Amino acid sequence: MATVAPAHNLDDIGFKFGVYPVVGGDQAKPVHKIRVPKFESLEAERAHRKLHQAAALRWLGCNGYNDEGAGGHVTVRDPVHPDHFWINPHGKSFRQMRPEDLCYVNEEGVVVEGGNMHSINPAGYVIHSAIHKARPDVIAAVHCHSVPSKAFSSLGIKLDPITQDACRFHNDHSVCFHFGGIAFKKDEGTAIAEALGGNKAVILGNHGHLTVGKTVDAATFLFGAFDRCIQAQIIADTLAAARGVKTIKVSEEAADYSRKNYTDEMTYIMFQGAFEDVVKASNGELSFHVPGELPRT
Repeated sequence: MATVAPAHNLDDIGFKFGVYPVVGGDQAKPVHKIRVPKFESLEAERAHRKLHQAAALRWLGCNGYNDEGAGGHVTVRDPVHPDHFWINPHGKSFRQMRPEDLCYVNEEGVVVEGGNMHSINPAGYVIHSAIHKARPDVIAAVHCHSVPSKAFSSLGIKLDPITQDACRFHNDHSVCFHFGGIAFKKDEGTAIAEALGGNKAVILGNHGHLTVGKTVDAATFLFGAFDRCIQAQIIADTLAAARGVKTIKVSEEAADYSRKNYTDEMTYIMFQGAFEDVVKASNGELSFHVPGELPRT
């Protein structure tokens, strides 16, 4: 028998609903809106999370985030057993990921039956388990290695609010100055989780960056968005130094206003175009929906 999901389970983690404001005033007609779905059961929600996790991994792979050996990991909390999570198998291509390829891991790091009985990246477990334990509101966490974020992480500084996109992370990201080597030791994961705090992103000193979200779609979109903001700041800082000027920062008021308008649901929506591309390119390996997925009105 399927486990019945709570009527508003996302409310339990403080999920902020809300899409774009209606335009057109009184003349506006009803239009279709992309929304976070509801589910008939926790098993249906699990299937949805795994589908979108596989699609997220494919998108990351297609954007070059799986080009440095077996580094990089995406985890998604299991809705049936919230102290377990799903993670990509170690050494397998992101570009070929399917829901059935994902490994099911308990809080001790044991790969358990119910998922792919394949080895996992130990650093992925050390980092992500600490985050999932410290942040019950986090459904997904994403970490890969990119050239811009590795370079920027060596500076030990935060992003400046120099663009509208960077404002998404204004007062909502941090820097982990601790680097004790490759994350095989528990204290490395603890240090990262503590540095992340209640933020949506953390720059890992001498390492890269990591993002979290209340959907895997959001965490993945934020990972790519943060990386592009880093690239933009590197370019802007280089140009400013060459011309002997300073970059113009968005005001505190405008940056804060912009950040607050990005709800959890809007961040989920931001990834749906990429999800569509990945599903269509999968030649039928991935589907758009899962059984028991219900529209939210």
